[in-house]
Amino acid sequence: MEALFNWLNGIIWSNALIALCLGAGLWFTLRTRVMQVRGFAEMCRLTVTGQKSDAGVSSFQALAISMAGRMGIGNIAGVATAIAYGGPGAVFWMWVMGFLGASTSYIECTLAQIYKEKDAEGRYRGGPAYYIEKAMGLKWYAVTFAVATVIATGLLLPGVQANAIADSASNVLCGAGACEAVGGAGALKLWIGLGVAAVLALIIFGGIKRIATFAEVVVPFMALAFILMAVIVMIANAGKVPAMFADIFSSAFGAHAAFGAIIGQAIAWGVKRGIYANEAGQGTGPHAAAAAEVSHPAKQGYVQAFAIYFDTMLVCTSTAFLLLSTGMYNTFRTVTENGKDTLVAIVSGVPGLQPSEGAQFTQAAVESVLPGWGAGFVALALFFFAFTTIMAYYYMAETNLTYLAGVKKTHPLATLLLRLGIVGMVVFGAYHNAAMAWTLGDIGVGLMAWLNVIAILILQKPALIALRDYERQKKLGVDPVFDPEALGIRNAHFWKKQA
Repeated sequence: MEALFNWLNGIIWSNALIALCLGAGLWFTLRTRVMQVRGFAEMCRLTVTGQKSDAGVSSFQALAISMAGRMGIGNIAGVATAIAYGGPGAVFWMWVMGFLGASTSYIECTLAQIYKEKDAEGRYRGGPAYYIEKAMGLKWYAVTFAVATVIATGLLLPGVQANAIADSASNVLCGAGACEAVGGAGALKLWIGLGVAAVLALIIFGGIKRIATFAEVVVPFMALAFILMAVIVMIANAGKVPAMFADIFSSAFGAHAAFGAIIGQAIAWGVKRGIYANEAGQGTGPHAAAAAEVSHPAKQGYVQAFAIYFDTMLVCTSTAFLLLSTGMYNTFRTVTENGKDTLVAIVSGVPGLQPSEGAQFTQAAVESVLPGWGAGFVALALFFFAFTTIMAYYYMAETNLTYLAGVKKTHPLATLLLRLGIVGMVVFGAYHNAAMAWTLGDIGVGLMAWLNVIAILILQKPALIALRDYERQKKLGVDPVFDPEALGIRNAHFWKKQA
């Protein structure tokens, strides 16, 4: 079974998907006239303004929910895994993916706002399934995405986050003698999974408002605390920072003596983990974006573009600097002998650790500067990162379940089964091995990315029209409002009623 999943993952994450994501980001950057640079000040302004209602959440709450989904273990463990397979050069390609991905996020999240609707309970719902059906008119395509998302975010992806929580926590607790007390590391991970699942159940059974409130408080705090820790570690290793930057740029283009042979891996893993971390193009961010109460769809597009900057340029970069400035990372190249792939170490900063044990690299990095509590801090940070991501995954799965229900209210049994399923997968993921959890998570991310990127390349026009309309109204000195009929945008039924 593991071999089957690895084979499937290899097909999904072929060079074609990497080229598609990079190409789409570059295309949208050109088509929006580099809005992620021109509109940076507007992104920052809109992030802290806005309103909420009984039907929707504020722009900041929508940002917090989407950031909860983006800022998971990809920001801590995923970055370490990218460096393990691609070397320091992978960090540069994550930056590239983050910059280009900001425009991709604008397109998909603006589309989600344009084609959002109210569900049977009067709440805003939207996302790729909604804009695929309304703008493309392909119901089967929309249903395919919805089903894939329910499976990915409800079953495949939560296990990756739970596994990282259990691994990092057990790494700390076993050192304090907790493993012996409960019967071994496996038993401890199981208890950790059960504890996380219980807390998750308390929140997701409270619905979107409880999720938004929790995310609004926790996400900014945990991100800033982690960034501050990275700054402290970099200051402590200030003498190594110039060499760190030199390694990043030289290995990104194959000029580094040790890492030059793996430039292909640097690009592939930088893009792959960049997508996993910031989720631009994956189709997850639009679900939260559609829930925002705004007067114009482009407003939330700007806010979600800013989310990519914050996630990749600040949080992912903080992890990368932690690892590279302390030297606490491993990098491998793949050698094929007799038809079998073997990992050969190029750098062994933390001997014995494998790429799938990414969180432990970050723990080792902080521990090297702040011995005695650095590993515990990373475990706590990773808990909040991963937990809020699982919470956001539930919201995305629930939104697509609502889409599949159509005009009817989602059957209570279906909602209950989804909640029990995601809670069960948290326990399963915490106990299962990390390599399998990552493989399943990659399959989920890849499926959604294929379906969504192709869709937004076809459907980009309404989002571009909305951007021009927003900029035109801003020049007139008014707070932009959206009228789809005047702009020639069809099937934006919610906005047609508002106009």
